[in-house]
Amino acid sequence: MDPIAFQRTPDACFEGLPGHPWAPRYLSDLPALRGLRLHHLDEGPRDAPVTWLCLHGNPTWSYVYRRMVPVFLAAGHRVVAPDLPGFGRSDKPVDVAQHSFGWHRQVLLEFVQRLDLQRVRLVVQDWGGLLGLTLPMEAPGRYEGLLVMNTFLATAEEPLPEGFRQWRAMCRSRPDFGIGRLLARGNPHLTAAECAAYDAPFPDLGFRAATRAFPEMVPEHPQADGVAVSRAAARFWAEAWTGRSMMAVGLQDPVFSPEVMEALRGRIRGCPPPMRLPEAGHFVQERGEVVAVEALRALG
Repeated sequence: MDPIAFQRTPDACFEGLPGHPWAPRYLSDLPALRGLRLHHLDEGPRDAPVTWLCLHGNPTWSYVYRRMVPVFLAAGHRVVAPDLPGFGRSDKPVDVAQHSFGWHRQVLLEFVQRLDLQRVRLVVQDWGGLLGLTLPMEAPGRYEGLLVMNTFLATAEEPLPEGFRQWRAMCRSRPDFGIGRLLARGNPHLTAAECAAYDAPFPDLGFRAATRAFPEMVPEHPQADGVAVSRAAARFWAEAWTGRSMMAVGLQDPVFSPEVMEALRGRIRGCPPPMRLPEAGHFVQERGEVVAVEALRALG
């Protein structure tokens, strides 16, 4: 197959990231990547008793987990957090059409297999959940726990949440919206440097095919890419899942409300009542220290 045309964010854009001391790691030998370079964090012992696989959403990157990673590492665990293609330090396809539910899912499946991740606690939010919740059914023996934050399963069985529809409309009208400003609105405790870290992967609009593509990728109709695997995943979580689960809900999220999250909890076999975070919005990880501490208790 032909190589994928891409942009690569200069390393200088990532200098001095606050609260993020970890060295970047890259791989480019996944078949689905067709030569693209994928960035990931991989910290802690390779033979740790627990591996936390942390999947980010749109428009963030693995930086969003910086408040949770130290808690997991202090417990002697391993933490793996990839940047989806088009985000963070990973290469960024320039063609919006390159981004699809099926392609990004395949990249993640190959990534998990390539690193041979075992004893996994899956940590998901936003698109990390839309994609990540479809992974364990392919290799149930790898996964022992689930920490799910504001997200949902894209089964196209009911209309998309109104909050998401408003988000998608905003992305259509303002494809160059400020990502750092977006994070700051829901997280006033962020410093200017932390907000800049969210803008760092995208020096100009030419790097932002993924942030334009992802709102349109959410499956809305039964025939849409991703619906069949999402429905299969829903059956897996309801009927076959035997691991431990935890849900943490940002109550200020305008996209995935507490009601949307409660509906998702009802799909996950054995998932207890959620940890409710009154001050957290969509990006729950920005209140992540307390979530990680509770996850260690509930899942570790």
